Amino acid sequence: MKTSRTADSSNPPFWELPVVTEQGVFRARYSPSGLARLEFPQGRVSSPASDVRRIPEQVRRWHGQTVSAVRAVLQGKRPRGLPPLDWTGHPVFHQRVWQALQAIPRGEVRTYGQVARALGKPGAARAVGQACAANPIPLLVPCHRVVRAGGGLGGFSAGAVWKQLLLAMEGVPGAVPGPS
Repeated sequence: MKTSRTADSSNPPFWELPVVTEQGVFRARYSPSGLARLEFPQGRVSSPASDVRRIPEQVRRWHGQTVSAVRAVLQGKRPRGLPPLDWTGHPVFHQRVWQALQAIPRGEVRTYGQVARALGKPGAARAVGQACAANPIPLLVPCHRVVRAGGGLGGFSAGAVWKQLLLAMEGVPGAVPGPS
């Protein structure tokens, strides 16, 4: 467990906790307002022991929701619920994109241009791509469901292998390239 510097108005406290899965250890970071970041595994590492008594009860509840949601997604299932998502400090346009991503049904994809048009910004496909790249919670705010107009996967902050894996788990046709 990590905790932040001493809290003041410019640096609120945060708590970072592990989410242990068969695919590795994700890192969830919570602010006093909710889940602020979820990082993909950087290789297999053990989960550090933490003193849960020092973590506020509300954060422990959010973490339980996060763990359940991450495990559901990694099993190709829809999460039953998410903790509050804290996008404080991120541009309003990015937040609008992330809300739109949450509306893309599991097992479906949209292009960057389709997301831009849905937001009433038909010329903003590149800006949608930038918002996807900046997504602080990429597994639970499904930017992996956004692809290039020509059929290519496009980018993903955790890498193309993760994007292909997540899309394949959702049953998206052609998500994992077959043998040539």
